[in-house]
Amino acid sequence: MKNAKSKNKPNFLWEFLSSVKLTIVLLILLAIISILGTVIPQGQGAVEFAETLSPAMFRFLSTLQLFDMYNAPWFRLLIAFLALNLIVCSINRFPSTWKRFSAKPEPDRSKPFENNTLEDCFDVTLGGDKAATRVEKIFKSGYKNVRQKTIGTDHFFYGEKGNLSYFGVYVVHLSVLLILTGGLVGSFFGFEAYVNILEGEMTDRVNIRKTMKPLKLGFEVRCDKFSVDFYETGAPKEFKSILTFLVNGKAVRENNLLVNHPVEFGGITFYQASYGSVAGKEVALGIQRKSNATASTEMMVKGDVNYPLPDGEGTFKVVDMRNDIMHLGPAVLISVQPKTGNRIEFWVFKDHEAVRKKLPPPMLASPKFNPEAFSPYRFSLMGLKTLYYTGLQANRDPGVPIVWAGCFLMVSGLFMTFFMSHKRMWVRVLELGEKVKIEVTGTTNKNPVGLQKERLHLIINLQKEFNKKG
Repeated sequence: MKNAKSKNKPNFLWEFLSSVKLTIVLLILLAIISILGTVIPQGQGAVEFAETLSPAMFRFLSTLQLFDMYNAPWFRLLIAFLALNLIVCSINRFPSTWKRFSAKPEPDRSKPFENNTLEDCFDVTLGGDKAATRVEKIFKSGYKNVRQKTIGTDHFFYGEKGNLSYFGVYVVHLSVLLILTGGLVGSFFGFEAYVNILEGEMTDRVNIRKTMKPLKLGFEVRCDKFSVDFYETGAPKEFKSILTFLVNGKAVRENNLLVNHPVEFGGITFYQASYGSVAGKEVALGIQRKSNATASTEMMVKGDVNYPLPDGEGTFKVVDMRNDIMHLGPAVLISVQPKTGNRIEFWVFKDHEAVRKKLPPPMLASPKFNPEAFSPYRFSLMGLKTLYYTGLQANRDPGVPIVWAGCFLMVSGLFMTFFMSHKRMWVRVLELGEKVKIEVTGTTNKNPVGLQKERLHLIINLQKEFNKKG
């Protein structure tokens, strides 16, 4: 008796996990979280948003991991819980679904014919056996699992179509599980990284955005050329990178990379994310001796290379090059080593007069901002070669194929669920003296309008068959 009671005792955990209410609650929670994910910037975009928050609010949101909620453990746990709920629901309801799918009603059932009208039957002059042969031919051409039964002079037929529609909901469940699995796979094994590459240079690694740690690609990416077009307002119109991918030092593919036109290589997708400029490796300098205003030396100078001063009074080199420093324009840091005395370093700006107007007097008084700091020479910046770099975003998401497979299955499952129905059709051939009466009826699990069309279609096909000569 105790064993019998324990068997009949409900499993509350199983009932809880198989509850449709639980499914609805989980879906509502995920919808709310998705809305929060659009309101609260995620990832890199959260940096600027965080600056607008109070320290207390920032700590609160950071503790809940709301700046990267889709990778948070609690979000993954919620996804896993939804997956478990779908699996348990499917297992719990599958036996009854299989029972409906595999049920094979008897061909001679009379109940489906009880509500038939005159439109559902017609008379023929053929004998019962010949009429049954023609009915069987038409029936088998349009239905599966056709069964026949003969009782005396009467013939009964049963067939069906669309019984796979019972599994539409399970296909949808499987598709959701695949989509969730793909998301988790991408979350655990994918990455989002970035890298800046100068024109003419290459790299074999990127920097993970979350951890800032370098990651080797397994191949090299070279930026052969970068170009940018501007509107009249000065805003960038279009920027493009010409990339070459190399494996073991050998170029295997070249691609044009534009905004919204990513390039995929080696399982990694590259996006044109940004660009910028840096000072090149050469500058044009002017060196003038104060005692001789007309004598000026212009020369191309490479960075970190020592050059003699025009009159041999020491050496100098460019130790730093900037396209823009303190929003004062291009500048280079000159280091002069006199024949005697200590080394002197000072900045030389391209537009020194503008610098004099913007810098406060204490800074102007400093030798650091005086192009004449090494007397009796005056240095001037004639030109600074600018190099562009391309800013690439590199993403790898191994879960994408799984998500696409899930989407395909979902479309298939929704089609099976909403556009397919299980139609069961019966036909009986009754001998009534000199006439033979043929009746058609059917049942369906949904879409009665479709059943009526199906029944009329079968009647028309049968009538065409009987109207044939022979």
